[in-house]
Amino acid sequence: MNAPLTRWQAGDGAAPRHVAVIMDGNGRWAKKRGLPRTFGHSSGARQVRALVEHCADLGISHVTLFAFSSENWKRPADEVSSLMSLFVLYLEKEIRDMNLNGVRLKVIGDASRFDARLQKLIADAQSQTAGNTRITLTVAANYGGRWDMLEAVRRWQAAHPQRPVSELSEADIATYLSMADAPDPDLLIRTGGESRVSNFLLWQLAYAELYFTDVLWPDFSVQELDKALAWYADKDRRFGAVTQSVAS
Repeated sequence: MNAPLTRWQAGDGAAPRHVAVIMDGNGRWAKKRGLPRTFGHSSGARQVRALVEHCADLGISHVTLFAFSSENWKRPADEVSSLMSLFVLYLEKEIRDMNLNGVRLKVIGDASRFDARLQKLIADAQSQTAGNTRITLTVAANYGGRWDMLEAVRRWQAAHPQRPVSELSEADIATYLSMADAPDPDLLIRTGGESRVSNFLLWQLAYAELYFTDVLWPDFSVQELDKALAWYADKDRRFGAVTQSVAS
């Protein structure tokens, strides 16, 4: 078994720059305890600060969390309402500490479906933390990978109305994606026992290492994160080449 990592050594080549997380298992965690699903979501939200702080301490520059997918609107109305209220509470409570700890917040996804209060909180939080450089925390809310790619093509077309679509390149699409200003994730962690990406960052995860764990998100501690990072450190990332070519 890999030993937990406590500090990445600068320049060792093992540290991921960008960790993406699908935070799954909140509802099942609550059900196991005879509690409403909303308790699972609130317990899961409390894990975010520790994860982000630990990643920042380790020199990881980007963390992206899948908080609410475009498919999650299909959930019961009371659960959706609770999730929206939790998002509001998180933004109101955490911005001061984000600024104190050098965390830049970014929210990706179609915010148009959120109410006016939440849209303003999102805009204000992003503006207030825009100058922070220690770590970037991106929250994907009302987000879907297919939506992201479609929107990128639409934005490219709007910006280049005279160019035929036959001239559209991968680099063009990447420029207009929601995560255009961030490196692609090196590591995807999914908690909760499922082994799929669920329409999350479909373009950006093309070469990510995929780590699936049975641990439910509210139980995903810093020690569990270290296990995932140790697993990642053992990977030989070749990106379609051979080790010698990559080293060269």
